[in-house]
Amino acid sequence: MSELLLRAGDWTHVTPESAGWDYLYFGVRAGAFESNTGDGEIALVPLSGKCAVEADDVFYDLGGRDDVFAGMPSALYLPRDTAYRVHADGEVAICGARCEQKREPVLIRPEDVEVEVRGAGNATRQINHIVKPEFPAERLLVVEVFTPSGNWSSYPPHKHDEDHPPGEVVLEETYYFRTNGWAVQRLYSPRHGLDLTETVRDGDLLLVPYGYHTTAAAHGYDLYYLNALAGDRRSMAAADDPDLAWIRGAWADLEPDPRVPLVR
Repeated sequence: MSELLLRAGDWTHVTPESAGWDYLYFGVRAGAFESNTGDGEIALVPLSGKCAVEADDVFYDLGGRDDVFAGMPSALYLPRDTAYRVHADGEVAICGARCEQKREPVLIRPEDVEVEVRGAGNATRQINHIVKPEFPAERLLVVEVFTPSGNWSSYPPHKHDEDHPPGEVVLEETYYFRTNGWAVQRLYSPRHGLDLTETVRDGDLLLVPYGYHTTAAAHGYDLYYLNALAGDRRSMAAADDPDLAWIRGAWADLEPDPRVPLVR
């Protein structure tokens, strides 16, 4: 078992220190709690139940959803050095990144989330862009991905561990998985001598400091994952595995999977 794959029940949150990188935080909390953003900007993303947040004497109603497969997301962006209190009866993901400047809070409603259908055939998936590169944040990026059962996602395998803009930028990333079944995750880097292929289940968390990565949902089980990313550039540019980059061209002859979008 790699220290890059954290099993459900064995982790509560990830910090730059625990992950061994520079910027990215990630955690999941259940129920009500209060905290402070400290040296980082954060996005609170309700995963289940209702959620409201108080920050700097302002009340934000995020609404919510029964579970991640039951509706579009809402989120609240909070700047660094902000005390906040969460009122929730379900689970909330906390995506964060160290930053220097303090910006303004932003409430992100479901209708603000851009939906992208990416890929074709059995590589079709739904991308919900929550905190995009155009969003007024410093480093944090957040997307959630829905992959129908039997489909491939994050495909072709890609990486973002070298600074070659505009084609590739350096990004730290986490994958937080939700599913009623299981999926297969591969993370590999010839440069770092890494080749990890693991079964992932509900509540597992993958750390991606480097390397090509791709995911496949088991037949019969739809897959959700929430990606938090952070780097020095506001871009999600990534480089495909050169041995598999040809696959994008093959999609021109295929139709998107009609099951996507899974959530509207």
